[in-house]
Amino acid sequence: MEEIAQVYARALFEVAQESGDLDTVREQLAQFADAIDSDRGLQTFFFSPYFSTDEKKDGLHKAVEGAEPALLNFLELLIEKHRVPAVFRIRREFDRLWREENKLLSVQLTSAIKLDDATVESLGRTIGERTGRKVDVSASVNPDILGGIVLRVGNSILDASIRNRLESLRKQVARS
Repeated sequence: MEEIAQVYARALFEVAQESGDLDTVREQLAQFADAIDSDRGLQTFFFSPYFSTDEKKDGLHKAVEGAEPALLNFLELLIEKHRVPAVFRIRREFDRLWREENKLLSVQLTSAIKLDDATVESLGRTIGERTGRKVDVSASVNPDILGGIVLRVGNSILDASIRNRLESLRKQVARS
């Protein structure tokens, strides 16, 4: 099923890119997926085989007035092919393609205590300078790491936490 989402997301991405509406389509796709995710009635309507394709299309036009034509055509295609339940995976893949296109690097920063905004911003700026990419930093607190920080940059993890150091020390002592 993931492959289907990739194919559909790539197709929508390329159409939106050609028309110059990439950011708008991304935002509207997110709004549509969020609306379905938060409303059980919409899920029932769009996912159910009891409603006809025409009924679903009519409902779509009422629900997403003012949407980009490319997105509207895309959502109609999902309805025709009975693929609306894949919209959440399509959105994730579309967001991945968008981040790749915009050279946006996700950075997750975890610390034992809440870091001030200036520190988080400084770390993000430094990572951005070293990678040559725009950085989107999200910070979270996890008291279990005891101290230090854990950075997740893309697929890499830098664990400079006290918990990790203590665990390494414990393993060294156990080997001795």
